[in-house]
Amino acid sequence: MILIVAGVSGSGKSTVGAMLAGRLQWRFADADNFHPAANIAKMRAGIPLTDADRWPWLQAIAAWMDERIAAGKSAVITCSALKRSYRDVLLDGRPAARMVFLTADRDQLARRLTARQGHFFPEQLLGTQLEAVEVPQPDERAVTVVSSAESPEDTAEAILAIIRPAEDAHPGAGRATGGDDEAHA
Repeated sequence: MILIVAGVSGSGKSTVGAMLAGRLQWRFADADNFHPAANIAKMRAGIPLTDADRWPWLQAIAAWMDERIAAGKSAVITCSALKRSYRDVLLDGRPAARMVFLTADRDQLARRLTARQGHFFPEQLLGTQLEAVEVPQPDERAVTVVSSAESPEDTAEAILAIIRPAEDAHPGAGRATGGDDEAHA
């Protein structure tokens, strides 16, 4: 299984995703590491990404997922996946992929971004993500919306409760090797 932990910046994707990967002993990859240098420079300068900026990034994430699926390895990866079309790129044709979309209120997101040190995504861009986000709809395949308002531990527990039945339906899906962090450059 490939578990995608999605949501706007500050929703807890990286924290919760790493926690889940550790608990499941699956490889972890943070989609921030898949951004080309030009994307990071734009965001650091306070310039929001466009769809044209995001497509190559999404394709790189999808390629990484395909490598893991082809190798029969489970993994957790984070990705903002703000729009349905982005989620479709990551999920379509990949029955082994599931997505959990984290939500939190604007004040909580802003507090988390302000407290974050050394990250290229400034708090001032939060509004652009909130304007762009298309909250997942019930008809979307393999997308579950989970609030990240609680502690990261509670959020991870809620996600584990959701994915464990899927693991049981696919024996071996949760027992893949490769629990190391993925630092994609």
